[in-house]
Amino acid sequence: MSKEPVAVVGVGQTKHVAARRDVSIAGLVREAARRALDDAELEWADVEAVVIGKAPDFFEGVMMPELYLADALGAVGKPMMRVHTAGSVGGSTALVAASLVAARVHGTVLTLAFEKQSESNAMWGLSLPIPFQQPLLAGAGGFFAPHVRAYMRRSGAPDTVGSLVAYKNRRNALKNPYAHLHEHDITLEKVQASPMLWDPIRYSETCPSSDGAVAMVLTDRAGAARAPRPAAWMHGGAMRSEPTLFAGKDSVSPRAGRDCAADVYRQAGIADPRREIDAVEMYVPFSWYEPMWLENLGFAAEGEGWKLTESGVTELDGDLPVDMSGGVLSTNPIGASGMIRFAEAALQVRGLAGEHQVAGARRVLGHAYGGGSQFFSMWLVGAEPPTS
Repeated sequence: MSKEPVAVVGVGQTKHVAARRDVSIAGLVREAARRALDDAELEWADVEAVVIGKAPDFFEGVMMPELYLADALGAVGKPMMRVHTAGSVGGSTALVAASLVAARVHGTVLTLAFEKQSESNAMWGLSLPIPFQQPLLAGAGGFFAPHVRAYMRRSGAPDTVGSLVAYKNRRNALKNPYAHLHEHDITLEKVQASPMLWDPIRYSETCPSSDGAVAMVLTDRAGAARAPRPAAWMHGGAMRSEPTLFAGKDSVSPRAGRDCAADVYRQAGIADPRREIDAVEMYVPFSWYEPMWLENLGFAAEGEGWKLTESGVTELDGDLPVDMSGGVLSTNPIGASGMIRFAEAALQVRGLAGEHQVAGARRVLGHAYGGGSQFFSMWLVGAEPPTS
């Protein structure tokens, strides 16, 4: 029996900010969920199951928060699942929810992800000493900076590329009312003059710490037919993982990322992603990861990704726009960041992305990664139902 086509008919986000002190975690997730239901013109009773995701529980210090969120999400008496795959969890959560629809276990599923970083300190939470592993050196940036330097050595990329990505994404964020950082006075010179945190990563080339939540309503073909607005159809989705450390690991272009993208392209019938995909919502917490992931995902040959960035290809009006919403560089509620990429991809093909809409976007990739560049989740959504 063939899989049931999966459609996104509702998307909802909170306004992402540094601290949402006006709501609890329950209030935060309910706000996003209610907006997704409103987009789909559905009620809580129309949802058959809930799939929720977030980053490690010590980020807020509340263990297994999903156990007390059922009431806020209309999930009392319904199946409710928790997913966790580090920073890629938002994407993985959406894929688990999609699998329930594709397998015809449920007809309509609410999926959401969140983080309330203001209630803890994620940077130091990510700096825990782990036996037999290298220290993170004050946050994720200390872990990833050597990988960026390795990319620069391999590719010969000039040291200005990171600032170009940051400047682009922060300008894109100004067109997104839900983005955390709205730096109206941003200039390339300001990015390049910002303090060096983890050489070669500057302060303005890093992601913020955000409170926020995002939700999507996924449904089957019958549900999409009843939807009041255009649906985004899932053409392919996959997850892959690999160890944090192993002999031969390529931290610049992890095999798990390459394999994950290849699987998505195979499912979607994509032979040339550079030509057949219209835009990408990419998980870029540090600006240099745009050119690195362009290569990892098959949009550029090895060592050539930075040239796409430098030539303007990834600008909002470029040939392959990347992070039209402002991306993780502008909004980072860690547990939700991956799902925001998936949701923003869906908004693009639905034609509902507002000021950061890419004209004529028909196929858009959503991408998430987490851990030590070891967990990957991706989906490709289209404006038309899949042909097979």
